[in-house]
Amino acid sequence: MHESVRKELEELEKEKATIDNKANTMVRRELWAGLGFLVVQTAAFMRLTFWELSWDVMEPICFYVTSMYFMAGYTFFLRTSKEPCFEGFYQSRFSSKQKSLMKLHNFDIQRYNELRAKAPPSSSIIGHKKL
Repeated sequence: MHESVRKELEELEKEKATIDNKANTMVRRELWAGLGFLVVQTAAFMRLTFWELSWDVMEPICFYVTSMYFMAGYTFFLRTSKEPCFEGFYQSRFSSKQKSLMKLHNFDIQRYNELRAKAPPSSSIIGHKKL
């Protein structure tokens, strides 16, 4: 591998690592926001169940909310062909954020993949999978 090509690959790998770190941070924020939403929702349901209303009122509401979450998970599976689990959701969101950041930063993924294919396996400084 020529020195100039190796140098170009190293630069692209550094740029991709930066993009991946940003995408990871963005997805982690989304996941923490989702956890916050679920905590607030659970607290609100508890308040409504035990102080404001009653279980007779809240039971069907909880059932339909749970059904909507199930439908959202099923829709996620239909759209992504990934298991509707936390890891599947993370991977899907990461991929989406990564692609949008690559577009925003004009990252040439085709050139990156070409250089990675030409490079010996041990020459990678970061070691990302081919997209």
